[in-house]
Formats: sequence, structure tokens, C-alpha cells
Amino acid sequence: MFPRTLSMGLAFLCLSAITLQAADPDKKPAFKSVTPESRKAAWWTKRHDKKLVDLKAQKAVDLLMIGDSITHGWENRGKAAWSEFYAKRNAFNIGYSGDRTEHVIWRLQHGEIDGIAPKLAVIMIGTNNTGHRQDPAEQTAAGIKKILEVLKKKLPRTRVLLLAVFPRGATNDDKLRKINDGINKSIRGFADGKRVHFLNINATFLDDDGKLPKSVMPDLLHPNEKGYRMWAAAQEPTIKKLLAE
Repeated sequence: MFPRTLSMGLAFLCLSAITLQAADPDKKPAFKSVTPESRKAAWWTKRHDKKLVDLKAQKAVDLLMIGDSITHGWENRGKAAWSEFYAKRNAFNIGYSGDRTEHVIWRLQHGEIDGIAPKLAVIMIGTNNTGHRQDPAEQTAAGIKKILEVLKKKLPRTRVLLLAVFPRGATNDDKLRKINDGINKSIRGFADGKRVHFLNINATFLDDDGKLPKSVMPDLLHPNEKGYRMWAAAQEPTIKKLLAE
């Protein structure tokens, strides 16, 4: 056994280290938006497992779509536009309804981009960070930056098209739309014009007064069939250019 004085000295040093660590002003707790997290819903786990199987079955992936329910929607409301614009481009969709940035980070780290080398990845994520928790824009932007870092590590040769988070709410004064606008102001700076490119097509969906018509997004959040076709057409010149380079 240690002498009593030595034991007391060690205990004091340990306590001091813990106190200094807690008082360290530079040590900030990680945002939820950047901390990888899976979801418990059975459908979510089942979709993840199926995507892993589908990924192995697909001979090649040239175009990767990453996101939440809005990207997920290419499989239903956007199915016709997907067939027209992306089916022949060896496209693969890993959008999941309800996902926030932390869920995308987890999925990218758990097999959903393993064994592939897409020419281009299209990302549109963040509106659920806004809607579920009303995360400050800078926290959601930090989550998106983390996604870009994971992609750079796992898919170093893949170009990235980072889309502005789509508008939500009826008008420019909508609280959640303002948060999304703040996210977009931050993430546009992540583009380097080489590997990462930023594209804001939000004006496509809005009228001259900045109002979001229900004829395009009936719930003022998710595009309908018309909205998906507008989305595809608006980003097509950029996608075509980046795939060709």
C-alpha cells in the first residue's frame, strides 16, 4: 500500500486535474448536431439495413443524394423526376425522413458510403435541426461541416454539391425560415470551388414577394411532384457540369 501522505498527494493531483479540465474555457461541449447518433425507430433501422444491401447490389454509384425527408421524397413524390433526371446516372438515394445532421453523420460512418466512389454527392440537410430543436444556425452549420469532413475522409475524390437548406414557412418573417436562412449564410462559406460547391436554388420555389406557395410545397416544407420537378430542373445545369468535369 502507498504511504498515507503519497496517497493523499495523488488524490489531490487528480482532483486538481479534474477541476482544471472543468474550468478550461477553451473546452466546449460538443453540439448535438455534430455528435453521431442513430435513431431507434424500427423503420429507420430497416431502411439503413436495406440501403447497405442495395449499395452492394448496385454495380456503380456515380451520383449520391444525401439528406432528410426532402431527399427521401425522391422515392415517392419525386419519383417521376428522379426517373427522368437521375435513374440513368447510377444515382443512389440515402435521404431519411426526420433526420438531423447527427443522424447523417452516423449513417455515413456506418457503411452507407463504403465501397463506392461517386463522382458527385448532393447534400441538403438541416431543416430538421431547425424544426425539431430550433438549433441556432451556427450549430446546424457545424453539423453540416462535420458531414463534409466525413465525406472528405471516406470519399476524397468525390465532388460535393452542397445545397442551401430549402425555405419553409409561408413568408420571409417565419421564425424557422429565418433560422434556415442563417444556416445558408454560414454554409456557403464551406465551398472551395474545387471539391465543394454551394448552390442556392431557393428562389425557384418562392414568388416575387418571398412567399412559399402551397402549390409547390403544400405543407410549406416538403415539395410535391411539381416541386420536385422544379428542384431537378434548377440544379440540373450544375449537376451536369460537375459530373462532366
